[in-house]
Amino acid sequence: MVLISREVLFEIITVARSATRVATGSASLLQEQTCDFYKTSGLTKPLRVHDEMYDELHQKAAEIRDAEIHANVATSTSSTSSSASPTVTSTSGKRPTITPSTPPQPTSKREYSTDTKRKSAIPIDSKNEESRYSEMPTSKLQRLFHYGHLATSIGVNTASDSLRAVATGQRPSFRNAALSQKNISILGDKLRKMRGAALKVGQMMSIQDESFLPRELSDILKSVQNQGYFMPPRQLHRIMRDNIGSDWRDKFEAFEDVPIASASISQVHRAITKDGKPVAVKVQYPGVKDSIDSDMDSLLMIMTASRLLPKGMFAESSIGNARTELKWECDFLREAESIKKFGELLKDDPVFEVPKVYDELTTENIITMDWLDGTDIVRGEWDQETRNWLATNVMRLCLQEIAQFKFMQTDPNWANFLYNQETKKIQLLDFGASREYGDEFIHNYVTCLRAGVANDTATVAEYSKRLGYLTGLESQEMVDAHVESITTLGEPFAANGGKPYDFSKQDVTTRVKAKMGLMLRERLTPPPEETYSLHRKFSGVFLLCTRLQAEVPCEELLEKYFHD
Repeated sequence: MVLISREVLFEIITVARSATRVATGSASLLQEQTCDFYKTSGLTKPLRVHDEMYDELHQKAAEIRDAEIHANVATSTSSTSSSASPTVTSTSGKRPTITPSTPPQPTSKREYSTDTKRKSAIPIDSKNEESRYSEMPTSKLQRLFHYGHLATSIGVNTASDSLRAVATGQRPSFRNAALSQKNISILGDKLRKMRGAALKVGQMMSIQDESFLPRELSDILKSVQNQGYFMPPRQLHRIMRDNIGSDWRDKFEAFEDVPIASASISQVHRAITKDGKPVAVKVQYPGVKDSIDSDMDSLLMIMTASRLLPKGMFAESSIGNARTELKWECDFLREAESIKKFGELLKDDPVFEVPKVYDELTTENIITMDWLDGTDIVRGEWDQETRNWLATNVMRLCLQEIAQFKFMQTDPNWANFLYNQETKKIQLLDFGASREYGDEFIHNYVTCLRAGVANDTATVAEYSKRLGYLTGLESQEMVDAHVESITTLGEPFAANGGKPYDFSKQDVTTRVKAKMGLMLRERLTPPPEETYSLHRKFSGVFLLCTRLQAEVPCEELLEKYFHD
């Protein structure tokens, strides 16, 4: 006879109760909202009151829909015989449109693609492309239903696997049950379809060091960045109409309906303005902005109840920070102002290029900016001299953002840096996560980092307390691990006789990883909120230099921008 310990029994009962509460609450809310909708909506009036006018309108709508279907079929048939390269076509009385017969496959890693030759050369399976279309759940009710289904599915699967282990005489592992292949698959598919807060949190967490997250969870979070769904044309057109006007197509010389990229909160389309300028049009998914709080609450409940995150990550603080950043990113007018601010800050910089914003084609949910023709900085086949130059300037900008501008574009995605070989410019993308930092924080942060570079452990510990990394109540082992991690991270900037630091030989990340387990166990307080985004960016730049196998004069850069 197999005996179940109190701990195991408690876990099974807790998961079962959580799943039941989520399912019951979702069903109750769904029933209530459905009843209200039925009683008040004009769409359901024909079901409540017989009206000949509604019958007539219904018949006309059906006729129009059938006509559109036949027209779409005819268009699709004719397009399959056209050439593979994208062209701008025009017929008498109709606006020119960009009509590639093999539209590019969107990728969520890039805000938008810039390699037009590559785009037209990649054949896309129309069936596969069609399968990538997914109507975005827009209302809080729809999204709550999806999260409720996700929580219930994970809870039921976890409880079932635990009971199955008990029945076969094994000691059940809650962690293994929660991270089963079935649960991970369900989580990944739901993140891709929900987008918005769900996908954003997945992307933010996926760039964390692998020692922070279980490997299974890290893998699925990385995969959702490449496999996001995108809106079908009817939903896209509705957003364009609501934001720019019913005549929105007349405001472009050409507009490509198939997006060339899909991200967590938006998808990007290629277009041409009336005066012939190529632009990128970023369109926000509907409902994302209004559902941030409810989405984050649902994710926090799921992550906490399922124990998918280690204790030391302080899930509530991490999700709270993601909540704030996502609200910033959903404000496209704020992003437009950030682009303009960076344009002003870098107007005299000989290296960096910032796109121009088209105010007349920009709203809270749509932002239109210059199309940039560079190549992803990590995808080009650069010689060593070019790699060194690219990495040095990206590192320079990062230090300038911290110490001089006190204003940083904090998204660590490497695809936000493009290199245009013709103009010899590094082009910058995606300013939604831009933020300011206060003078006191910058002073304390720079002082702490310089102390780490100088291996001044006492000053590192003191300023870590001022910043909020330490409370003063930690064990000496925890304090030592934290201080050592900072001094280790400062090594690339340490005195090196004026020689550049060779990132191809660095082992800093490996040595810092060795301390992460202890710090996650012993940490008493979450990091200061400013450092969530700053460290993601710093880490992204550090890893970019490593990826480019570059030699960077870090000592010289630190002295120039982090001087006393």
